Amino acid sequence: MDKDRIKGKAKDIAGRVERQAGKWTGSEEHQVKGAAKQVEGKAQNAWGKMKDAGREAVKPRKRRVA
Repeated sequence: MDKDRIKGKAKDIAGRVERQAGKWTGSEEHQVKGAAKQVEGKAQNAWGKMKDAGREAVKPRKRRVA
């Protein structure tokens, strides 16, 4: 698993927490910052998934002998 996937998921979760805290306290600034952090995390996670898929596509496969 690529490190970007892990870091991206962590940012996504932190953004959700910040956005929700802003919603509870009525702070639009925290809601916006949290939503932006979520988007950044989702993008980083997607980038990590794409890198993993690329590595998997290039990886040589073992051939089965019948």
